[in-house]
Amino acid sequence: MDLIKLEHFRNLVSLAGADGKIEEVERVALSKIAYELDIPLDRLNVMLDHANEYIYFIPQNQQDKEKQLEDMIRLALADGELAQAELQLIHMVGEKLGYSNEQMDELVTAYTANID
Repeated sequence: MDLIKLEHFRNLVSLAGADGKIEEVERVALSKIAYELDIPLDRLNVMLDHANEYIYFIPQNQQDKEKQLEDMIRLALADGELAQAELQLIHMVGEKLGYSNEQMDELVTAYTANID
């Protein structure tokens, strides 16, 4: 398993649990992503059980940073709404990745406009 992909997925699991619960639709989305990344189901379940214990790992290049944020936004919207805790977490990660609040607002707005 590629360590960068595993860290990236761990970040997504952390985002899913940011609002204090992982909704079924978020579990489904995470399961699909885990399958695509060849993460075994038992490992996924352990990660879901410990979602609130993970810390973020910063992607090292611009392409990985953009992919991380895109996946985080997509996952946050999986249950049909962007919870305040999820939005705050996306902004926090975006800031750590070098994006301004204005850039993050534009990114979230652009992504949500393309979803509809």
